[in-house]
Amino acid sequence: MSGWTISLLLALATVAGIAIAARPGRGALQLVGAAILLGLAGYAWQGNPALPGHPTPANAGRRGHDTLFAAERKQWLETVGFDAEQLEGADSFIRNGDPEYAVGLLRAYLIREPDSMVLWLGMGNALQAHADGMLTPAAHYAFERAAAVAPKNHPAPEYFLGLAYLQMGDIEGADATWRDLLAKTPVDAPWRARLQARLTLLERFRRAS
Repeated sequence: MSGWTISLLLALATVAGIAIAARPGRGALQLVGAAILLGLAGYAWQGNPALPGHPTPANAGRRGHDTLFAAERKQWLETVGFDAEQLEGADSFIRNGDPEYAVGLLRAYLIREPDSMVLWLGMGNALQAHADGMLTPAAHYAFERAAAVAPKNHPAPEYFLGLAYLQMGDIEGADATWRDLLAKTPVDAPWRARLQARLTLLERFRRAS
């Protein structure tokens, strides 16, 4: 994964984290976004963003990390209830460097609830984490299953598929998926502005790079 991709992932995760924790107004978020973009510009000036990242050995210290799914899911999915609790557990396993346990946990509950959009989205994320960030056919299938069982016009399956593309460094895939979702989103949908903000950040990143 290139330095540019890593920087963009960090930027999106930072904006999502601030939005969740502080819930600032739109103007404040724009200021935060501008500051992050300024930081990316400084990185481009002083660093070497075109150099590829250096992967660490598998299970080195068994250190995990929060995924973009974990950072953003509370803005798009229910935060209470049984399914939400299972996502919390799966996120904890991934954070602790045990994505295989996250996959096992979600698989067990999907046997009981095969029509849960939330659990299928969590499974897609867990499978991607287990594959070191790659959107494998199994992970893609999980996102497709989430879309198949989702309530009508629910944006989460397509949004998180785009986020999965972004997490593995496929900027074009993320952009195309989100633009397709935006084209189908009603003008009065409460998530429309949030989606447009993500696309704006991607476009600014493109120009910066």
